[in-house]
Amino acid sequence: MASYGRAANRAFTIVEMLAVVGIIVILLSVLVPSVSNIRRESLSVSCQANLRQMHSSIEIYRSAQKCELPMCDFLPAATPEGPVGGLPEVLEKVVERTCACWYCAADYDEEGSIAAGTSYIYLPGLLRYTPQVQIQVGALMLASQGDALTERQRERRRRDAESRLVSLLYRQSPARFAVLADSQDRHKVGDRNPRNALYMDGSVTVLRDTDEEREP
Repeated sequence: MASYGRAANRAFTIVEMLAVVGIIVILLSVLVPSVSNIRRESLSVSCQANLRQMHSSIEIYRSAQKCELPMCDFLPAATPEGPVGGLPEVLEKVVERTCACWYCAADYDEEGSIAAGTSYIYLPGLLRYTPQVQIQVGALMLASQGDALTERQRERRRRDAESRLVSLLYRQSPARFAVLADSQDRHKVGDRNPRNALYMDGSVTVLRDTDEEREP
């Protein structure tokens, strides 16, 4: 009888253990997605902090350039010698190219954006190619054809004109165009992959369509 009681106790302990294991499995099924969501949110918050730091750097540049935006390619070019051009080169006197702020914490694209030197696309570098900018720049350059300028001076004049016109677009519609944004979809939220973006007033939010109005 004593041995039977001990066997019964052992059987009960096994059942109890199985119940505990079942509870743990259920808890893990709930906690693992939550932990993943927390991690994704943390990476997104870190990315937003980078963009705010970039805003400070851009404003330092603008304060020395009559409040005009830097004018450069929207992304640096990745070369065997390292990244060339783009915003990191223009702002290198304000923020070092090696600063971690150039890279989104959720960016793992070693051969793409990381090799190019930044996780963020510089939107004014795209807007410079819009017809409303290039038509006016072309007219200005045509009018200055008689000026004795070197090729370098001519290129500088073109960039200055692009900077003035693009800066004017931003001043007229500060809530319409982002200044910087994730170059790829990195921040999954549910079934969406919104990109973080920096706007002219220093606000950082999800990248909006250009036709979308700023939320109050």
